[in-house]
Amino acid sequence: MIDLRRLHVLRAVAHYGTVTAAARALHFTTSAASQQIRQLARDLGVDLLEPQGRGVRLTPAAESLLAHADAIQARWEQAEQDLRAERAPAGPLRVSGPSTAVSVLLAPMTVRLQERHPRLSVRIQEVGVSESFDLLFEGETDLAIVEASPHNPPLGDARFDQQPLLDDPFDLVVPEDHALAGRERVGLSDAAHEDWIAPVADPCRTHVMSACGEAGFSPGVAHHALDWNVTAHLVANRLGVALIPRLAQLTPHLPITRVRCTGNPHRKLLTCTRRGGRERPAVAAALTELRELAPTAVA
Repeated sequence: MIDLRRLHVLRAVAHYGTVTAAARALHFTTSAASQQIRQLARDLGVDLLEPQGRGVRLTPAAESLLAHADAIQARWEQAEQDLRAERAPAGPLRVSGPSTAVSVLLAPMTVRLQERHPRLSVRIQEVGVSESFDLLFEGETDLAIVEASPHNPPLGDARFDQQPLLDDPFDLVVPEDHALAGRERVGLSDAAHEDWIAPVADPCRTHVMSACGEAGFSPGVAHHALDWNVTAHLVANRLGVALIPRLAQLTPHLPITRVRCTGNPHRKLLTCTRRGGRERPAVAAALTELRELAPTAVA
């Protein structure tokens, strides 16, 4: 009989990439996590890890075992759903997402859910994309809004169920007296020679750079910012122009103008659960609310 706790340690090593990182996430010592893997290998009579440089990598036997482990986790999620299938949404529901999704989608979703399902208690956590996948893997969140990115687990990853929620267009944001401010729509190439303010972190930085590249230029980045409102203030002070997603709620009354772009540069937002967790009553109720909120959020 396979010890499922040891199997979970192996899944964590695969998710986080190293035994040390997996141990930290599971609140183990590195030696304790390594011992769990060694014991699982002895139980099965196969090698699960092999040296690679200064670290280790999973053996083919471990990769095969992980496919079964992910299926077991999904079946467990489905079993919990089946037990709760006839129940109204209740208990704790933990949701996560980036700042824009929290402000415009998760906050109003929570109000609606708690009005309609008084026995449901929603807890929101603002996190980045990679953190949301970690929280889902660890069982610390039930539903995440994530931004599609090449760095995310693939859509076919057996651990996660990722589904489209909305396309969030990028607007060109310029000072209110800028020559482009009076246009109904603008091509990004018209701003090719401007100073630009760019996001520091991916995936938004990747989206901005890709949109400019598709318009035929590499932006001259004069300043970097972490927060969309910081970006807006830099634009308001005539320090450059920027692409900002429409979902971002900016400080009111700033002397800036948002101009829609031709070519529809945008980012894709997805809802993500653990595989098998989407039909849990509380999660299903939250997804219903998000689908109702999404069309008006970027109108």
